[in-house]
Amino acid sequence: MTTNPLLATLLPLVADLACELPEAERYRRLLGALRVLLPCDATALLRLDGEQLVPVAVDGLSADTLGRRFKVVEHPRLQTLLGSAQATHFAADCELPDPYDGLVEGHLGQLEVHDCLGCGLYLDQQPWGVLTLDALNPQRFSGADLGTLEAFASLAAATVKAGERMQSLARRVETEHELAQLYKQAAAQLRPREMIGQSPAHKALLAEIGLVAGTELNVLISGETGVGKELVAHAIHAQSARAQAALVSLNCAALPETLVESELFGHVRGAFSGAHADRQGKFELADGGTLFLDEVGELPLAAQAKLLRVLQSGQLQRVGSDREHRVNVRVLAASNRDLAEEVRAGRLRADLYHRLSVYPLRVPPLRERGRDVILLTGCFLEENRPRLGLRSLRLGADAQAALLGYDWPGNVRELEHLIGRASLKALAACRERPRILTLQAHDLDLPGSQPPNAVAETNAEPAAMLGGGELRAALDVYQRQFIGACLERQQGNWAAAARELGLDRANLNRLAVRLGLK
Repeated sequence: MTTNPLLATLLPLVADLACELPEAERYRRLLGALRVLLPCDATALLRLDGEQLVPVAVDGLSADTLGRRFKVVEHPRLQTLLGSAQATHFAADCELPDPYDGLVEGHLGQLEVHDCLGCGLYLDQQPWGVLTLDALNPQRFSGADLGTLEAFASLAAATVKAGERMQSLARRVETEHELAQLYKQAAAQLRPREMIGQSPAHKALLAEIGLVAGTELNVLISGETGVGKELVAHAIHAQSARAQAALVSLNCAALPETLVESELFGHVRGAFSGAHADRQGKFELADGGTLFLDEVGELPLAAQAKLLRVLQSGQLQRVGSDREHRVNVRVLAASNRDLAEEVRAGRLRADLYHRLSVYPLRVPPLRERGRDVILLTGCFLEENRPRLGLRSLRLGADAQAALLGYDWPGNVRELEHLIGRASLKALAACRERPRILTLQAHDLDLPGSQPPNAVAETNAEPAAMLGGGELRAALDVYQRQFIGACLERQQGNWAAAARELGLDRANLNRLAVRLGLK
């Protein structure tokens, strides 16, 4: 008996609806089935989050795409898809910019997407996100594919809903009080910048944040400069019972010693020269909410004693006043110093240290987070793209390898600034403004990476091989050398090489066969 190909593709997805699967695996299967049903070069599933679309799964697009955040107002094609549950075909000559230009995996040239098909996904008549298909062949899609995609979108919506229900059941709480807290968190004020990452170290950090956020414990957040300690503090506050109240931040290192007490506890008129009116301090402003003390180890000893009193009793006095004020504040503190060592050196009170570090939380440095650097880079690339007026801003394979091999002493902050500088530098080097700009390793200018002239000198023989002839042949030689060097580093492990190069393993395999490496 012959099996209908359509049924053979869709039946496993229907069976998955009743299965407990990790979200990533559920969506991977969904996009895999879509590419079987409608063969193309790339597919993506994006979820609507406020005013932006967040990729939750991609197939055939560069790895950094998962770290990008597509603002709906900046991408008219995605805006069009989101506005309708019906499938839309953008013709090859459509003037609207494609958000995936230059991001199709395995293509080093400045190839723009030529054929695009997609539709919005709706759950309970509300827009949830979009499903997109892209092809480099301008004649890939036809009108007949619209109905097929719309039918598949119904199954995709059911898959999304099933996944969300499974997650909801997995997170079910035991008491009505805890459930009320979850609703309160969901309705909280606008969230700060998203914490992006998929590494085990990042997931462990998120789990710890979720564990301590629901308590009233003071948290001491430690980590190197630039790892995102303030971002962690925002995440703890946003998931806490105090989420509807204020989160007040104070950088202790930026305060002159004479103003520390006034900033923390406030002052009354006439307390000192320049005190022309009563003023609330940060503790009073944060009453009922959370106070984040960054670089708390920089506080002078006199201020530490008064801070300890507030933590112990919840009572404070404004500078120049005898009146007591009672506050209810949760304190989150952060430092890039070893505060235990500061205690031993006599620069930090031991009793204050123990009050602050009821729950110590270490934020892992970027070098411990593996391929999270690529996802974060995707986010920063997408932030810089509209500022520079580009249709697409992407990473070359050598740039990805350089990012993964660097030690990141400045962590995420260093990465963010580096991507901004490299994007501007690469654009300035172009004689004409490109629509698609690819950052190469030499644009990043990372310590230990060779500038183009040094690479040419140390690789004189390969450079000679590239001299003259057709561009395709020269590119083949370069790709063969680049992949070969990657394989040497990975000791012949093709899966590891694919990860380093940011390619799907199947695509790398096809490329290797064409280049004669297999």
